[in-house]
Amino acid sequence: MTMNLGLHKFLFLIILFSSSGFAEPIKKQSATLKLLDKTSNKVLEKNVKVNSSISLGSLDIKIYSCYSSPPDEVPENYILLEVIDKLNDEKEYIYRGWMISSSPDITPLEHPIYDLWLVGCISDNAS
Repeated sequence: MTMNLGLHKFLFLIILFSSSGFAEPIKKQSATLKLLDKTSNKVLEKNVKVNSSISLGSLDIKIYSCYSSPPDEVPENYILLEVIDKLNDEKEYIYRGWMISSSPDITPLEHPIYDLWLVGCISDNAS
């Protein structure tokens, strides 16, 4: 089942990037993420620039790219990211891949302490 879900994600991204019937996605400079700490029930919202990292709790999050759909299409945001859990001074890669703002259940970060999801992608010149 995991392989089947991975295949679906791969096919979705292929269609998203290669279909000639759709406009090119818009590359953005930053991603807005929300992190829920399940132990304290606190939610943090942070903007992270593309090609930079941020530490939230015991997680190190690196954003590689952030895209939004064109204004004339259904609103969608997606990022390529990597998440490392540095609990107990050991680095463990717990997530590598694409995350989609409208479908956090399709691309979830599965962690016993944290929930992480994409709110959206923004440009630096956005007001």
